[in-house]
Amino acid sequence: MMQLRSLLFVAYLYGMMALMGTVFIIALVLPRVVIMRGIRIYAQSLRWGMKVICGIETEFRGLENIPDGPFMYAGKHQCMFDIFVPFITLRDSLIIMKRELLWYPFLGWYALKSDMIPIDRAGSTKTLRSMVKQAKAKVPTGQGRQVVIFPEGTRSAPGAPPHYHAAGVVALYKALDVPVLPVATNAGLCWPAHGTLRRPGRIVYEFLPVIPAGLDRKTLMKRLESDIETATDRLVTEGLAIQGRTQPNEDRQPT
Repeated sequence: MMQLRSLLFVAYLYGMMALMGTVFIIALVLPRVVIMRGIRIYAQSLRWGMKVICGIETEFRGLENIPDGPFMYAGKHQCMFDIFVPFITLRDSLIIMKRELLWYPFLGWYALKSDMIPIDRAGSTKTLRSMVKQAKAKVPTGQGRQVVIFPEGTRSAPGAPPHYHAAGVVALYKALDVPVLPVATNAGLCWPAHGTLRRPGRIVYEFLPVIPAGLDRKTLMKRLESDIETATDRLVTEGLAIQGRTQPNEDRQPT
């Protein structure tokens, strides 16, 4: 039963992407705000689909910690839905995304129109300079958008050893001179990084107290990793209890 519901959700996910992409096609020649609203609607539709089709609740905690004005959103990355959360919770998110996503129908078109920052995942010095230059142009001092970055660079499974990449985070942090909002999650328990299986349960995104601007590289990264990983471990433990499991990789699942 769970596998069937999972496959239905995957069909819903891509079906809604095609539907919304078609409905909002006219927005490609309209102001960027129209595209951003369309992405928000799609993100909310995924949240609804997870609940109705897969039995997955989603909860946002610590919304009061989201600061006004520009900041960096630094999130734990465990599943595809992570990239849609900022569109639901932030005023005007600016995603640092993999360049290859631009080749996807609809997703790539709307990423270009919404003026995101595509980068080469190889992470060369040239890529880093380009990322910082684009971010500074889109987040002028005292105003602008909220930069979204996933410090580990790719999706990881709950319980996997963290691998934070300091270069991009620190470069943006210093160039923009803005606070950092750490975001923890246990999303991978319900929506694994790979495959089609979706497990019932509760996905929590927790917005943690901001890390102020102006810290040195070592202090920033130590606090960022500690804050995110400590909260993520707690959320994973909570999520496993709801699912009736003891380990993230346990095969026995509720139906």
